[in-house]
Amino acid sequence: MPLSPISQPDEPPVAPAPTLRLPLDPLLTLAVIGLGVCSVLTLRVATAKLIPGDPHYYVVRQVVYLAVGAALMLVMTRLDYSGLRRIKAGIYAALILSILLVLGLGSEANGSQRAISLPFFSFQASELGKVLLIVSLAAFIVERSRTIRERDTTVRVLIGTLVPAILVIAQPDLGSGMVYVVVALTLLFVAGTSWKTLTALLALIAVSATFVLVAAPAAGVHVLKRYETARLTAFLHPSANTQTEGYQQAESKIAIGAGGKTGRPADLRQIPNGFVPESDTDFVFAAVGETYGFVGAGLVLLLYALLISRTLRILVMAKDLFGSLVAAGVAGMLMFQVFVNVGMTVGIMPITGVTLPLMSYGGSSVITTMLAVGLLQSIYVQARAAAALKGRVLRQ
Repeated sequence: MPLSPISQPDEPPVAPAPTLRLPLDPLLTLAVIGLGVCSVLTLRVATAKLIPGDPHYYVVRQVVYLAVGAALMLVMTRLDYSGLRRIKAGIYAALILSILLVLGLGSEANGSQRAISLPFFSFQASELGKVLLIVSLAAFIVERSRTIRERDTTVRVLIGTLVPAILVIAQPDLGSGMVYVVVALTLLFVAGTSWKTLTALLALIAVSATFVLVAAPAAGVHVLKRYETARLTAFLHPSANTQTEGYQQAESKIAIGAGGKTGRPADLRQIPNGFVPESDTDFVFAAVGETYGFVGAGLVLLLYALLISRTLRILVMAKDLFGSLVAAGVAGMLMFQVFVNVGMTVGIMPITGVTLPLMSYGGSSVITTMLAVGLLQSIYVQARAAAALKGRVLRQ
């Protein structure tokens, strides 16, 4: 029987490898869009009477800030975030110089010198400094990752944090200074600093706060200005000073409670009439509660939960330690700001001037948060690309 020639068995044609698609994180994007919409809808009601003859003044500007922030977010998404490690010294220098520039050239408002007035918005360096600090500290910690448990590394991270934090608090902007410290502690925790060291740092912070707010004023020494100390401690005795330092919190709680399930009727709302000062910025959550009630406030909190959960997810899936640390810093910043801001509107946290990310009115706050989200999207895109390439190598 003649042998048949060897022939390759029939196989289905191999489909070409699919084009690598690197979409944005859809849930993170959804959370950002949802919070932006909620901000505009809330400000439309809360600020309608602040500028006579121009009820849309704040709304139009907030929309512009959100649009500019979205454009910058997309730009950040297309960049390789890992390249920022190489310019960490320049980023940190920009952080310090921008804060010093505000101290030297900033305009004074309400007793504070926090921003430089520009034609369309006020540049607040302490807000942009949050992202700059996250990137520069993350890059520094990566370089010293092998010695993260050594005391020298912790001390250097703390010094690098306290320098801008003290400069910001001197403006005074206590809220942003607190965010800086929280960012540093978050990065040290994620990087693997020992529990003993972290516990000692937290104990030191607690003792320092007690001394500054209680012990020193009792002895006649005021580290902070008297009005700052009064505002920070007002929530501890809310019924004692409802017409002075505790006025904002008292009116905020009334507004939120009056919102009921779905919001207070339009003709009974007090926030548009100015009963809650700073209802467009620090106390915007009170405007959400009165205008849209428990349902609206719950929706906003759910959107923040989605935003933070996706940030933590990106932390886990990052392709390198630098990406994980940047995501951790952003997560710490967002969680702290949301907790403190919402907490002070319902009377369980002191009034510190911390804004509510993407909800509070302001160009510096909105754009800074969008830049942080852009970094998260870049980490997500790079992680997806790395995972896809690994999968192709394995198939080959």
